[in-house]
Amino acid sequence: MLMDMKTKLAQLQVFSGYAPTPFDTAVAPGTPQELFEQWLDQAIALQVMEPHVMTLSTVDRENMPDARAVVLLDVTTQGWHFAINMRSPKGQQLDHHPYAALTCYWPELAQQIRLRGPVVPLSAEASIADFSRRPERSRAAILAARQSEILESPRDLETAIQGQLYRLSAEPGLISPHWVLFALAPREVEFWQADSNRHFTRLRYRRDGDDQRWERNLLWP
Repeated sequence: MLMDMKTKLAQLQVFSGYAPTPFDTAVAPGTPQELFEQWLDQAIALQVMEPHVMTLSTVDRENMPDARAVVLLDVTTQGWHFAINMRSPKGQQLDHHPYAALTCYWPELAQQIRLRGPVVPLSAEASIADFSRRPERSRAAILAARQSEILESPRDLETAIQGQLYRLSAEPGLISPHWVLFALAPREVEFWQADSNRHFTRLRYRRDGDDQRWERNLLWP
């Protein structure tokens, strides 16, 4: 007899990861950037799979939520950096409503980090530099992109990429005008550590506007 979905899900383990370094909020650094780097360094050292992949959440013109994975490119005082094609749905959504959330969850460590705030485009020079550093086939795929349009055949995609590879060989400095590097400048950042007894630890950093002074608070689970 096949197991029903509810039973199947109920039998799965949850928040079973383990962080070897206790989350001592009393000694947390003054900025979320510093704590993020500490957690990221631990995740890399413990070989957490793709710890730099985060979920970017946006809303469209009808206020319908949307989400997808993006790669974190840098973390600075400006915010958490990622790059997107402005012709994609996420690009259009951010153009209409330049606020978003980023979430990363590392199941091996039972840790989650959430950010919310405005999203601002970085300089044109930064976007060009990000595009230019990418491998040739990646640049060709970006140039060929018609993200989220209907694809009639995988062959059409490969043909489009090959066409852009030919363009790049003829014009090595070719740049996509639609490729933009962004920074999410968070107003709130929350660090969450799970616990087998459900004594979850939540530390929130919050600031007003562009104020660089962060307020830190523990939150109820």
